[in-house]
Amino acid sequence: MRAMLRAGIIAAALATVGGMQSAAAADVPRFQVDPFWPKPLPDSWIVGQVAGVAVDKNDHVWIIHRPGTLLDDEKEALKVPPASRCCHPAPAVMEFDQEGNLLRHWGGPGPGYDWPKSEHGIFVDDEGNVWIGGNDPADAQILKFTGDGKFLQQIGHAGQTGGSNSHDLLGRPAHMMLDPAADELYVADGYKNRRVIVFDAKTGAFKRLWGAYGHVPSDEKLPPYSPSAPPSQQFGNPVHCVRLSHDGLVYVCDRVNDRIQVFHKDGTFVKEFRFEPQTLANGSVWDMVLSTDPDERYMFIVDGANEQVIVALRETGEVVEKFGQAGRMAGEFKWVHNVAIDSKGNLYTTEVGWGRRVQRFKQMN
Repeated sequence: MRAMLRAGIIAAALATVGGMQSAAAADVPRFQVDPFWPKPLPDSWIVGQVAGVAVDKNDHVWIIHRPGTLLDDEKEALKVPPASRCCHPAPAVMEFDQEGNLLRHWGGPGPGYDWPKSEHGIFVDDEGNVWIGGNDPADAQILKFTGDGKFLQQIGHAGQTGGSNSHDLLGRPAHMMLDPAADELYVADGYKNRRVIVFDAKTGAFKRLWGAYGHVPSDEKLPPYSPSAPPSQQFGNPVHCVRLSHDGLVYVCDRVNDRIQVFHKDGTFVKEFRFEPQTLANGSVWDMVLSTDPDERYMFIVDGANEQVIVALRETGEVVEKFGQAGRMAGEFKWVHNVAIDSKGNLYTTEVGWGRRVQRFKQMN
Protein backbone atom coordinates (compact mmCIF):
# COMPACT_ATOMS: atom_id res chain seq x y z
CA MET A 1 0.00 0.00 0.00
CA ARG A 2 2.80 2.39 0.96
CA ALA A 3 4.61 1.59 -2.29
CA MET A 4 1.46 2.38 -4.30
CA LEU A 5 0.98 5.64 -2.41
CA ARG A 6 4.60 6.61 -2.92
CA ALA A 7 4.38 5.87 -6.65
CA GLY A 8 1.22 7.93 -6.94
CA ILE A 9 2.68 10.94 -5.13
CA ILE A 10 5.84 10.82 -7.21
CA ALA A 11 3.86 10.57 -10.44
CA ALA A 12 1.76 13.59 -9.49
CA ALA A 13 4.74 15.66 -8.43
CA LEU A 14 6.73 14.74 -11.52
CA ALA A 15 3.85 15.64 -13.78
CA THR A 16 3.77 19.07 -12.12
CA VAL A 17 7.40 19.75 -13.02
CA GLY A 18 7.47 17.98 -16.37
CA GLY A 19 4.35 19.73 -17.57
CA MET A 20 6.11 23.09 -17.45
CA GLN A 21 8.91 22.06 -19.76
CA SER A 22 8.87 23.27 -23.33
CA ALA A 23 9.55 21.09 -26.34
CA ALA A 24 13.34 21.28 -26.46
CA ALA A 25 16.14 19.24 -27.96
CA ALA A 26 16.27 15.64 -26.82
CA ASP A 27 19.63 16.06 -25.13
CA VAL A 28 18.58 18.99 -22.95
CA PRO A 29 18.60 17.72 -19.33
CA ARG A 30 15.14 17.00 -17.94
CA PHE A 31 14.37 16.87 -14.23
CA GLN A 32 11.75 15.36 -11.95
CA VAL A 33 11.32 16.27 -8.31
CA ASP A 34 11.83 13.56 -5.68
CA PRO A 35 9.29 14.48 -2.98
CA PHE A 36 10.67 11.88 -0.56
CA TRP A 37 14.18 13.36 -0.36
CA PRO A 38 15.55 13.96 2.22
CA LYS A 39 14.13 11.69 4.87
CA PRO A 40 12.41 13.20 7.93
CA LEU A 41 14.76 14.72 10.48
CA PRO A 42 15.08 13.16 13.95
CA ASP A 43 14.09 14.49 17.39
CA SER A 44 11.41 16.91 16.17
CA TRP A 45 14.04 18.99 14.39
CA ILE A 46 12.91 21.71 12.02
CA VAL A 47 14.85 23.93 9.60
CA GLY A 48 14.56 27.64 9.02
CA GLN A 49 15.59 29.44 5.85
CA VAL A 50 17.97 27.17 3.93
CA ALA A 51 20.65 29.51 2.62
CA GLY A 52 23.22 27.19 1.09
CA VAL A 53 23.71 23.76 -0.46
CA ALA A 54 26.81 21.92 -1.67
CA VAL A 55 27.70 18.44 -2.91
CA ASP A 56 31.01 16.88 -1.90
CA LYS A 57 33.20 14.41 -3.82
CA ASN A 58 31.28 11.50 -2.29
CA ASP A 59 27.98 12.86 -3.62
CA HIS A 60 26.90 13.72 -0.08
CA VAL A 61 24.68 16.79 0.11
CA TRP A 62 25.37 19.52 2.64
CA ILE A 63 23.03 22.32 3.61
CA ILE A 64 23.30 25.34 5.86
CA HIS A 65 20.17 26.90 7.30
CA ARG A 66 19.26 29.71 9.66
CA PRO A 67 17.94 28.43 13.00
CA GLY A 68 17.40 32.06 14.03
CA THR A 69 14.61 32.44 11.47
CA LEU A 70 12.32 29.98 13.23
CA LEU A 71 9.11 31.41 14.70
CA ASP A 72 8.28 31.17 18.39
CA ASP A 73 5.59 28.57 17.78
CA GLU A 74 8.17 26.41 15.99
CA LYS A 75 10.33 26.26 19.13
CA GLU A 76 7.74 25.35 21.77
CA ALA A 77 9.68 22.19 22.65
CA LEU A 78 12.52 24.36 24.01
CA LYS A 79 10.36 25.78 26.80
CA VAL A 80 10.66 24.45 30.34
CA PRO A 81 8.50 22.50 30.61
CA PRO A 82 8.01 21.88 26.86
CA ALA A 83 4.81 23.49 25.58
CA SER A 84 4.54 20.96 22.75
CA ARG A 85 6.59 18.40 20.86
CA CYS A 86 7.24 20.95 18.13
CA CYS A 87 10.02 21.66 17.71
CA HIS A 88 13.78 21.87 18.17
CA PRO A 89 15.92 23.96 15.81
CA ALA A 90 18.01 21.63 13.66
CA PRO A 91 21.79 22.16 13.73
CA ALA A 92 22.82 24.77 11.18
CA VAL A 93 25.01 22.46 9.08
CA MET A 94 23.75 19.03 7.98
CA GLU A 95 25.14 16.32 5.71
CA PHE A 96 22.91 13.83 3.85
CA ASP A 97 23.69 10.77 1.74
CA GLN A 98 22.09 9.99 -1.62
CA GLU A 99 19.21 8.20 0.08
CA GLY A 100 18.43 11.29 2.15
CA ASN A 101 19.73 9.89 5.44
CA LEU A 102 21.18 12.44 7.86
CA LEU A 103 24.85 11.61 8.45
CA ARG A 104 26.47 14.47 10.39
CA HIS A 105 25.32 17.73 11.89
CA TRP A 106 26.87 20.61 13.79
CA GLY A 107 27.14 24.39 13.87
CA GLY A 108 26.89 27.43 16.07
CA PRO A 109 29.13 29.69 18.15
CA GLY A 110 32.33 28.36 19.64
CA PRO A 111 35.76 29.40 20.86
CA GLY A 112 38.18 30.98 18.41
CA TYR A 113 35.77 32.05 15.67
CA ASP A 114 32.81 34.31 14.92
CA TRP A 115 29.80 32.25 13.91
CA PRO A 116 27.65 34.30 11.48
CA LYS A 117 24.46 35.91 12.70
CA SER A 118 22.76 35.05 9.40
CA GLU A 119 24.18 31.92 7.79
CA HIS A 120 24.69 32.19 4.03
CA GLY A 121 26.54 29.97 1.57
CA ILE A 122 28.37 26.67 1.95
CA PHE A 123 31.13 24.91 0.01
CA VAL A 124 32.86 21.57 0.63
CA ASP A 125 36.38 21.19 -0.77
CA ASP A 126 38.07 18.02 -2.02
CA GLU A 127 39.61 17.41 1.39
CA GLY A 128 36.17 17.36 2.98
CA ASN A 129 36.51 20.74 4.67
CA VAL A 130 33.40 22.88 4.95
CA TRP A 131 33.44 26.63 4.22
CA ILE A 132 30.57 28.94 5.22
CA GLY A 133 29.71 32.65 5.10
CA GLY A 134 27.05 35.02 6.39
CA ASN A 135 24.98 37.98 5.22
CA ASP A 136 23.96 39.80 8.39
CA PRO A 137 25.21 43.42 8.48
CA ALA A 138 27.72 42.28 11.12
CA ASP A 139 28.92 39.26 9.11
CA ALA A 140 32.25 40.00 7.46
CA GLN A 141 33.96 36.63 7.76
CA ILE A 142 34.33 33.23 6.14
CA LEU A 143 34.83 30.14 8.32
CA LYS A 144 36.43 26.79 7.53
CA PHE A 145 35.68 23.59 9.46
CA THR A 146 36.42 19.91 9.14
CA GLY A 147 33.53 17.71 8.09
CA ASP A 148 32.99 16.91 11.77
CA GLY A 149 32.70 20.60 12.65
CA LYS A 150 36.17 21.27 14.07
CA PHE A 151 37.16 24.89 13.49
CA LEU A 152 40.16 25.37 11.18
CA GLN A 153 40.35 28.92 9.82
CA GLN A 154 38.69 32.33 9.69
CA ILE A 155 39.15 34.95 6.97
CA GLY A 156 37.91 38.42 7.89
CA HIS A 157 36.46 39.67 11.16
CA ALA A 158 32.86 40.02 12.30
CA GLY A 159 31.75 43.63 12.50
CA GLN A 160 34.76 44.94 10.57
CA THR A 161 34.54 45.91 6.92
CA GLY A 162 36.74 48.12 4.80
CA GLY A 163 34.83 48.50 1.56
CA SER A 164 35.09 46.81 -1.80
CA ASN A 165 38.83 47.47 -2.22
CA SER A 166 39.97 46.18 1.17
CA HIS A 167 42.49 43.34 0.96
CA ASP A 168 41.68 41.69 4.28
CA LEU A 169 38.16 42.70 5.34
CA LEU A 170 34.99 41.29 3.85
CA GLY A 171 31.46 42.66 3.50
CA ARG A 172 28.67 40.13 4.03
CA PRO A 173 30.18 37.37 1.84
CA ALA A 174 27.51 35.32 0.08
CA HIS A 175 29.32 32.38 -1.50
CA MET A 176 32.74 30.84 -2.03
CA MET A 177 34.46 28.20 -4.16
CA LEU A 178 37.93 26.69 -4.05
CA ASP A 179 40.25 26.24 -7.01
CA PRO A 180 42.15 23.15 -5.80
CA ALA A 181 44.89 23.31 -8.44
CA ALA A 182 45.96 26.80 -7.34
CA ASP A 183 44.75 26.40 -3.74
CA GLU A 184 42.83 29.67 -4.09
CA LEU A 185 39.50 30.60 -2.54
CA TYR A 186 37.16 32.72 -4.69
CA VAL A 187 34.56 34.71 -2.75
CA ALA A 188 31.38 36.41 -3.96
CA ASP A 189 31.57 39.43 -1.67
CA GLY A 190 28.70 40.13 -1.36
CA TYR A 191 25.70 41.79 0.25
CA LYS A 192 27.70 44.88 1.26
CA ASN A 193 30.77 44.78 -0.98
CA ARG A 194 30.52 44.56 -4.78
CA ARG A 195 33.32 42.32 -5.92
CA VAL A 196 34.99 38.98 -6.35
CA ILE A 197 38.00 38.55 -4.06
CA VAL A 198 40.55 35.74 -4.12
CA PHE A 199 42.56 34.48 -1.15
CA ASP A 200 45.26 31.90 -0.59
CA ALA A 201 43.13 29.08 0.78
CA LYS A 202 45.76 27.88 3.25
CA THR A 203 46.94 31.20 4.70
CA GLY A 204 44.04 33.54 3.95
CA ALA A 205 46.45 35.97 2.30
CA PHE A 206 44.99 38.33 -0.29
CA LYS A 207 45.67 37.50 -3.95
CA ARG A 208 43.48 39.76 -6.14
CA LEU A 209 40.01 41.30 -6.55
CA TRP A 210 37.80 42.83 -9.23
CA GLY A 211 34.37 44.27 -9.89
CA ALA A 212 31.96 44.13 -12.83
CA TYR A 213 33.64 43.98 -16.27
CA GLY A 214 36.96 43.59 -14.41
CA HIS A 215 36.79 47.21 -13.20
CA VAL A 216 38.06 48.46 -9.89
CA PRO A 217 34.99 48.06 -7.68
CA SER A 218 33.20 51.11 -6.30
CA ASP A 219 30.89 51.50 -3.32
CA GLU A 220 29.18 54.60 -4.67
CA LYS A 221 25.39 54.54 -4.50
CA LEU A 222 23.92 53.02 -7.66
CA PRO A 223 20.59 53.90 -9.27
CA PRO A 224 17.91 51.20 -9.10
CA TYR A 225 18.17 48.58 -11.81
CA SER A 226 16.22 49.39 -14.97
CA PRO A 227 15.98 46.98 -17.91
CA SER A 228 15.99 49.93 -20.31
CA ALA A 229 19.10 51.60 -18.88
CA PRO A 230 22.65 50.85 -20.05
CA PRO A 231 24.15 47.90 -18.14
CA SER A 232 25.63 48.92 -14.80
CA GLN A 233 29.42 49.16 -14.82
CA GLN A 234 29.46 47.91 -11.23
CA PHE A 235 28.06 44.83 -9.57
CA GLY A 236 24.90 45.41 -7.58
CA ASN A 237 24.21 43.99 -4.16
CA PRO A 238 24.30 41.17 -3.69
CA VAL A 239 27.16 39.59 -5.60
CA HIS A 240 25.51 36.26 -4.90
CA CYS A 241 27.56 33.40 -6.35
CA VAL A 242 30.92 32.50 -7.83
CA ARG A 243 31.53 29.29 -9.82
CA LEU A 244 34.58 27.91 -11.63
CA SER A 245 34.52 25.89 -14.85
CA HIS A 246 36.93 23.15 -15.89
CA ASP A 247 38.30 25.35 -18.67
CA GLY A 248 39.43 28.08 -16.30
CA LEU A 249 36.54 30.55 -16.36
CA VAL A 250 34.90 32.28 -13.41
CA TYR A 251 31.11 32.78 -13.39
CA VAL A 252 29.65 35.46 -11.12
CA CYS A 253 25.97 35.96 -10.22
CA ASP A 254 25.08 39.67 -10.28
CA ARG A 255 21.63 39.10 -8.89
CA VAL A 256 19.82 42.43 -9.03
CA ASN A 257 21.27 43.19 -12.45
CA ASP A 258 19.77 39.97 -13.85
CA ARG A 259 23.08 38.76 -15.26
CA ILE A 260 25.99 36.37 -15.07
CA GLN A 261 29.39 37.80 -15.87
CA VAL A 262 32.24 35.56 -17.01
CA PHE A 263 35.94 36.19 -16.35
CA HIS A 264 39.34 34.62 -16.64
CA LYS A 265 40.85 33.75 -13.29
CA ASP A 266 42.95 36.92 -13.33
CA GLY A 267 39.76 39.02 -13.45
CA THR A 268 39.80 39.77 -17.18
CA PHE A 269 36.24 40.15 -18.40
CA VAL A 270 35.11 37.67 -21.07
CA LYS A 271 31.36 38.07 -21.60
CA GLU A 272 28.01 38.37 -19.84
CA PHE A 273 24.55 36.83 -20.12
CA ARG A 274 21.28 38.44 -19.08
CA PHE A 275 18.34 36.36 -17.93
CA GLU A 276 14.76 37.58 -17.46
CA PRO A 277 16.04 41.17 -17.78
CA GLN A 278 12.62 42.65 -17.04
CA THR A 279 12.88 41.35 -13.44
CA LEU A 280 13.03 44.10 -10.82
CA ALA A 281 12.20 42.45 -7.48
CA ASN A 282 15.29 40.75 -6.00
CA GLY A 283 16.76 40.00 -9.42
CA SER A 284 16.70 36.84 -11.51
CA VAL A 285 20.17 35.30 -11.09
CA TRP A 286 20.48 33.92 -7.56
CA ASP A 287 22.84 30.99 -8.10
CA MET A 288 24.07 28.71 -10.87
CA VAL A 289 25.94 25.46 -11.44
CA LEU A 290 27.37 23.84 -14.55
CA SER A 291 26.37 20.48 -15.95
CA THR A 292 28.52 17.42 -15.26
CA ASP A 293 29.29 16.43 -18.87
CA PRO A 294 32.96 16.87 -19.89
CA ASP A 295 32.24 20.12 -21.76
CA GLU A 296 29.96 21.50 -19.03
CA ARG A 297 27.57 22.38 -21.80
CA TYR A 298 24.71 23.73 -19.68
CA MET A 299 24.18 26.29 -16.95
CA PHE A 300 21.44 25.72 -14.39
CA ILE A 301 20.37 29.07 -12.92
CA VAL A 302 17.98 29.45 -9.99
CA ASP A 303 15.74 32.50 -10.28
CA GLY A 304 14.21 33.29 -6.90
CA ALA A 305 12.14 36.23 -8.10
CA ASN A 306 10.35 34.33 -10.87
CA GLU A 307 10.48 31.01 -8.94
CA GLN A 308 12.08 28.85 -11.61
CA VAL A 309 15.18 27.04 -12.77
CA ILE A 310 16.60 28.24 -16.09
CA VAL A 311 18.59 25.85 -18.30
CA ALA A 312 20.91 27.69 -20.69
CA LEU A 313 23.81 26.85 -22.97
CA ARG A 314 27.07 27.80 -21.27
CA GLU A 315 28.76 28.99 -24.44
CA THR A 316 26.04 31.36 -25.66
CA GLY A 317 23.63 31.85 -22.76
CA GLU A 318 20.74 30.69 -24.94
CA VAL A 319 17.85 29.54 -22.76
CA VAL A 320 16.76 26.06 -23.80
CA GLU A 321 14.43 25.14 -20.93
CA LYS A 322 12.77 26.38 -17.76
CA PHE A 323 10.95 24.56 -15.02
CA GLY A 324 9.23 25.43 -11.77
CA GLN A 325 6.61 27.86 -10.59
CA ALA A 326 5.63 29.66 -7.41
CA GLY A 327 4.09 27.44 -4.77
CA ARG A 328 4.71 25.20 -1.81
CA MET A 329 4.07 21.78 -3.32
CA ALA A 330 6.85 19.41 -4.36
CA GLY A 331 8.65 20.84 -7.38
CA GLU A 332 7.43 24.37 -6.78
CA PHE A 333 9.40 27.21 -5.23
CA LYS A 334 9.17 30.10 -2.81
CA TRP A 335 12.39 32.14 -3.09
CA VAL A 336 14.58 29.45 -4.58
CA HIS A 337 17.98 30.57 -3.40
CA ASN A 338 20.81 28.11 -4.11
CA VAL A 339 21.56 25.15 -6.34
CA ALA A 340 24.08 22.29 -6.32
CA ILE A 341 24.67 19.33 -8.63
CA ASP A 342 25.93 15.81 -7.97
CA SER A 343 27.97 13.53 -10.21
CA LYS A 344 24.80 11.98 -11.69
CA GLY A 345 23.51 15.38 -12.76
CA ASN A 346 20.80 15.61 -10.09
CA LEU A 347 20.05 19.13 -8.87
CA TYR A 348 19.50 20.25 -5.28
CA THR A 349 17.75 23.55 -4.55
CA THR A 350 17.21 25.50 -1.36
CA GLU A 351 14.63 28.09 -0.41
CA VAL A 352 14.70 31.05 1.96
CA GLY A 353 11.84 33.34 2.96
CA TRP A 354 8.84 31.16 3.65
CA GLY A 355 10.03 28.30 1.43
CA ARG A 356 12.55 27.03 3.98
CA ARG A 357 13.51 23.65 2.53
CA VAL A 358 15.84 21.67 0.29
CA GLN A 359 14.56 19.73 -2.72
CA ARG A 360 16.14 17.19 -5.07
CA PHE A 361 15.41 17.11 -8.82
CA LYS A 362 16.57 13.90 -10.48
CA GLN A 363 17.97 14.12 -13.99
CA MET A 364 15.95 11.78 -16.17
CA ASN A 365 18.00 11.67 -19.41
